[in-house]
Amino acid sequence: MTDTHGPRSEPRPSPRPADRDGHDPVRVALVQARLDHISLQMGWVMTRTARSPIFSQSHDFSCFIANAGGTLVSTADGIPIHTGGGGFAVRAILETEGDQISDGDVFLLNDPYTAGGNHLPDWVVARPVFHRGALIGFCCNRAHQSDIGGGAAGTYNPEASEIYHEGIRLPVLRLVEGGILRQDLWRLLMLNTRTPDLLDGDLRAMLGSTSIGADRVIELVDDLVEDIGIDAALASFDAVCDHADRRFRALLHRLADGSWQAVEHWDDDCFGPADLELRLRVTIDGDRITVDFTGTDDQIRGFKNSGWVNTWSAVSMGLASFFEPDLPRNEGTFRAVTMIAPEGSIVNARPPAPMTMDTVIPAHEIVHLVWRCLSQADPSRSLAGWGKNIFGVTAGSGEEPYVLYHWGAAAGGGATPDRDGFNQIGHLVALGGLTLPDVEFVEQRYPVRYRRQEFRTDGGGAGRYRGGTGIEYEVDILTPARWSFRGEGIGRPTGHGIEGGRHGAGGEMVLRPLDPTTGEVAAGADFVAPKYGLGEFGPVRMIARSPGGGGWGDPRSRNQDLVARDVLDGVVSAEAARLIHGWSPPTVDDVAIGGNDDAGQDQADQPPS
Repeated sequence: MTDTHGPRSEPRPSPRPADRDGHDPVRVALVQARLDHISLQMGWVMTRTARSPIFSQSHDFSCFIANAGGTLVSTADGIPIHTGGGGFAVRAILETEGDQISDGDVFLLNDPYTAGGNHLPDWVVARPVFHRGALIGFCCNRAHQSDIGGGAAGTYNPEASEIYHEGIRLPVLRLVEGGILRQDLWRLLMLNTRTPDLLDGDLRAMLGSTSIGADRVIELVDDLVEDIGIDAALASFDAVCDHADRRFRALLHRLADGSWQAVEHWDDDCFGPADLELRLRVTIDGDRITVDFTGTDDQIRGFKNSGWVNTWSAVSMGLASFFEPDLPRNEGTFRAVTMIAPEGSIVNARPPAPMTMDTVIPAHEIVHLVWRCLSQADPSRSLAGWGKNIFGVTAGSGEEPYVLYHWGAAAGGGATPDRDGFNQIGHLVALGGLTLPDVEFVEQRYPVRYRRQEFRTDGGGAGRYRGGTGIEYEVDILTPARWSFRGEGIGRPTGHGIEGGRHGAGGEMVLRPLDPTTGEVAAGADFVAPKYGLGEFGPVRMIARSPGGGGWGDPRSRNQDLVARDVLDGVVSAEAARLIHGWSPPTVDDVAIGGNDDAGQDQADQPPS
């Protein structure tokens, strides 16, 4: 990877001599598979031991592995916005600590300006891995903490105008020194959260997951040493990155040389109306690709600025998700990429700009920009836009302080050239890596009662392939609570259609007061939720309609059996089906000629011709 106007945090040269040519391709494939399995195993340990539902239920964390020089060799676990910039965090440790790293140390960091972080809620626990006294790599876990102090419970503070309002900032810190946990630092961390019991358990789970990962990496190296010796064993970590580099450059060669541009718009800066643009030019020249954000507006007062690391991570996931899904999951994939992000812009903000929202917004727009440009380069792989989410955060006190993320109101995904968009998929930057918690679990743990969570009707953008519908979400919050609104998807459509497809529907959210005696809606005005803001409310019923994804292709070309199935399922109204898709409902004669209802249903289930 080449950077322009970014932090000087390039991978170090390999500390050992190694021939980069002549590696056994079977062994390279097996090493990558073993590394990826270790990443996944770390994730399984975290899911089963973490205390917060955000981890144990929803997997808002990611595990990854780097070599001794800080280059990612596996990012198989978790969500791409976490892992894509993970190498910057490891290289920040190497630059800060240098030769002072010892066996038994574990490091902690989160700061996006000084420590390779993406935003403050995502804490990185990085464990150096030693083999016979030599540093051979790092096992890492980046996890979004439930609360890290700051001006709003739950880490998202829409009123932040500088990073100091967003919670505790952690440079590279030695959390464990020579195998001994630093109790002074631990006490400091517990004092800077509203949910210390959760943080205590979650950090211990992160430490445990990286310990398991380190043991497995050592086992892998031991197995390799038996066959090929230590130098070749360690060189195999470089070989997996070399293979990824060749794979991605081959994909670039499939595309014609040229430049393509795209623009995404914002109509607010978190504090009020604004007219802002994020601009991207993608240039392909042989086996090199340049992504250039020149022309993007200057950083804003609100908390949806992005740092270099987060922008790089969003670019890398945008590139990887456009091409084949079997691309290797390591940092070598993106050596062919040069990124230009002007300092002081929305996508490379200077301190002390706030940026807690950046892993969602503008990361969502950055991915869209990459897709829009590459869709011009290769229309056969063009991707429609995903709806931007609207769910906020509720924080209050029941038997103990709680923070609840309303992920049930997640938006719909965009359609592709060969399938409909996912009706409910969560943040684009997770690419499906986040999961919905069980309703029964949430009702047991939090003072809430679910009333409805179902697919919207006419929410998805029409097309030959339909955008995801979005969700009708209705839940009662039974106690007074403080709300943090973060709904970029409220208002105008945000899931853009492509190749003639239509945009998905926009989102909305209202809060209605509840009668504490009956538990039903009480007399009083509805509160229409803003895109961004804080508020305190008594018991309320939250009613949300999440945005839909964009459609792909001409709606009139959609298979009529699929249109009929959409109408039957209630995700498209009969009126919209007639007006947009040209659908004709079956008549009595059609049913008689077509046979029984079961036969007609079998036909409707068939894929388009």
